[in-house]
Amino acid sequence: MAASEAPPPAEATVEVQTTAPPKDPEEVTLDAILKHLGQFGRFQLIIFLLICLPMMFHAMFSVTYVFTASTVTHRCHIAECDSPESAYVEPWTEFSIPRNGKDLDQCNRYSNDQLPQWNQSAGEDICLAEHYSAHVESCPGNKFVFRDREELTISNDFGIYCDEEWKLSLVGTINNVGQFFGIPIGGYVADRYGRSFSIALGGILGAVLGIVRSFSPSYIWFLVFEFLDNMTSSTLYSTCFVIGIELVGPKRRVLACSVITVFYAVGEVALAMFAKAYPDWRILLRITYTPSLILLAYFWILPESVRWLLSQSKEERAKGILRRAAKVNKRKLSDSLLDKLILANRDKLEQSAESRFPIREAFKNFKWRIANCSLCWIVHVLVYYGLSLNVVLLDGNKYNNFAYIALVEIPGFFLPLLIMDRFGRRYSLCGLMIFSGICCIGTIFAGADQPVLQLVLFLVGKLTITASFQVLYFFASEIYPTNLRNSLLSFCSMMGRFGSMLAPQTPLLAKYYASAPAMLFAGAAIVSGCLTLFFPETTNVILPTTVQEADAIGVKTKSSKSQQDPKQTVP
Repeated sequence: MAASEAPPPAEATVEVQTTAPPKDPEEVTLDAILKHLGQFGRFQLIIFLLICLPMMFHAMFSVTYVFTASTVTHRCHIAECDSPESAYVEPWTEFSIPRNGKDLDQCNRYSNDQLPQWNQSAGEDICLAEHYSAHVESCPGNKFVFRDREELTISNDFGIYCDEEWKLSLVGTINNVGQFFGIPIGGYVADRYGRSFSIALGGILGAVLGIVRSFSPSYIWFLVFEFLDNMTSSTLYSTCFVIGIELVGPKRRVLACSVITVFYAVGEVALAMFAKAYPDWRILLRITYTPSLILLAYFWILPESVRWLLSQSKEERAKGILRRAAKVNKRKLSDSLLDKLILANRDKLEQSAESRFPIREAFKNFKWRIANCSLCWIVHVLVYYGLSLNVVLLDGNKYNNFAYIALVEIPGFFLPLLIMDRFGRRYSLCGLMIFSGICCIGTIFAGADQPVLQLVLFLVGKLTITASFQVLYFFASEIYPTNLRNSLLSFCSMMGRFGSMLAPQTPLLAKYYASAPAMLFAGAAIVSGCLTLFFPETTNVILPTTVQEADAIGVKTKSSKSQQDPKQTVP
């Protein structure tokens, strides 16, 4: 009712008193029942432990290509100098092979003027510095000497070197194309057939396809199974996150889901350690994927999301899970309270005047919200993966470097705990994105002359974009209704794949201007960070069940403040 149409104060008081319910309306909401059962009790803890496994497996599934399709460091085989026992670095490599930065050139050598007249059978020694000219030529016959001879990737297994190394980069692109198609399909499955069903199905299909990929006889077959593997398992992260969001009370959402996402970083570290211990890509895939076959049991042991069951009118299953939760958490839950919940849920679904899967209505009502969320997702993925791919400051062992990059994400997962409830979702997201952009700008001004400062800025930028990504997942989970939450979250995540497809190309910008990648990351993060202020605030808001409830987020608070009248307040 508009303020100008409000009745006299006396009538307003009577109207409020006669229409006010005798009890708090939250008694019949799922959030109120979760508070009663314990917002993060033993039952929720058991489910969270189950969810952490697929989260960890997904981390390994999505980035195995970093090691399976990596370039094996090598140099030209110098026929006139090398013997079967020769190492990667020998005294003659100083004058026979050009340098590419700190490393030896992988695909070229200096020409030897005496090589055309060399009589190898006579034992003639022409491996002398004065015989080599400044003329550079490609490695003859694609014969190489490898630095790490025990390391086997698809590069030296399938003979992919030098001019064909684009095939190795293509693996990462195919990986993200698979996720691009798989994420919306997985989101649809989760919203139509259930969260636990989606986790179990995606996990087991990904496990089988990953194991099959380890037997690939050729590069083409490897690409095929890389695509299929990531298409089927790509939804694990978002579905685990959503089921975690829907499982606990509002005051424990941030803590609980921060713990879940930490296991993504744990999975990355575990992958790096497995790759270090088993440098053969076929063995690595089998070790990584075989344990995930345990997800087959999740069809039976992982309880379904109660919120999803209620949104689908699967009332008896929802009541059964809540009774089990009460028993495990050692709390009493009366049948009358469950009946009130069911009746309130029925009324809500009937009044919503929408189907159980109103995707068209959602895109009509939330078109700007979805567009902004999609842009935000693209920027996050671009900056997140772009910083990882441009990690030229971290020298040393690539396995350790990958582990360090993953470990720095862990404080980023917990940073939202300190700021989200204090400053709100919007300001936290905006501030973290802008801060990450400022760090990218800082690396430009620091320059190569200050490597320590540059490294610190890089790590802080990675930490803050990780924390911002965490906030974004919460935001995207809270601004959409239950019956579309997984689908719309997956749609935004799918759009983010454009950022991950672009990220591998950003190092090419440095050939034209050294600071171009950092400028791109900074500009995108700052602009998108400012646009996040147009989102509605969701802090301490009950998760919306219907499209109408989701559409009203941010509006109710504003209207209630504008219409509040001290005379209408019930004493």
